[in-house]
Amino acid sequence: MPASPFRTITPGTLPGPDWHQLLLGAVAPRPIAFASTISAAGEVNLSPFSFFNVFSSNPTTFVFSPANRVRDNTQKHTLENVREVAEVVINICDYALVEQMSLASCEYPRGVDEFVKAGLTAAPSDHVRPPRVLECPASFECVVEQVVSVGDGPGSGNLIICRAVQAHFREDILLPSGLGIDPHKFEAVARLGGDWYSRVTPDSLFLVPKPNRNLGIGFDELPAHIRHSEWLTGNELGRLANIEREAVPTAAQVEEFKAEPMVAYLLNKHRDDTPELRKQLTLLGQQLLAEGRVAEAWKTLLLIQEQ
Repeated sequence: MPASPFRTITPGTLPGPDWHQLLLGAVAPRPIAFASTISAAGEVNLSPFSFFNVFSSNPTTFVFSPANRVRDNTQKHTLENVREVAEVVINICDYALVEQMSLASCEYPRGVDEFVKAGLTAAPSDHVRPPRVLECPASFECVVEQVVSVGDGPGSGNLIICRAVQAHFREDILLPSGLGIDPHKFEAVARLGGDWYSRVTPDSLFLVPKPNRNLGIGFDELPAHIRHSEWLTGNELGRLANIEREAVPTAAQVEEFKAEPMVAYLLNKHRDDTPELRKQLTLLGQQLLAEGRVAEAWKTLLLIQEQ
């Protein structure tokens, strides 16, 4: 159950800046497109946008939105540039570059080169006119296929739909196979609300097995004493429910599990205190889940049914 009541707000009933801050604080963290563009006159612009994501791998399609300024409804130089030269490089920053990226977001006059202002290196692209940021661990050279305006007032979006034609990945962030990014080596950053950002560190990483690898039994097929446990969290129940039916331990396997040292110790120590035994078995099950030992957690929690 929610810890507190909800505040319900209809969009358009708050002043634009107030709604903008609520929206950006709630839809977070957001990846950041550090977009480099060029005008017809050859003026380079570099600016970050957190209304951004990748939407297709084939064709490789990105969308980012230089929204109209909330305070005065003016448009960004990035938007003006892609309408003149339909090309963009989407650079991806890591933590080492976050302050320089933020500096590039200053609203310098049109024609001022943010590469110079932010102390970054403009490296020639292979297939498009805007340069890429040499210091960025990943960059995507893109052609702009469509610009879709979704409004005409302050804060309204301009969806720049672009297709990647070349990509650059710094070798040190790749997995040994070269077929993926190692999250332990790529300190990704993301945008929150206000002045806040988030940073991917080894301590912030966690694994969640993808449900599409198996057909989980679901919450409705969890034993009642597990599903209605006063100690197990929604995340823990979700992990338990993401197991295939044939992987649920049998009664014989649960019986055999009683010989495990920690389990045997708990069964013996609390044999005369059923409520405490149930609690301690649940705590052990939670510990096993935290360690990724789902089958053993299942066996531990099924033992509670016998108490």
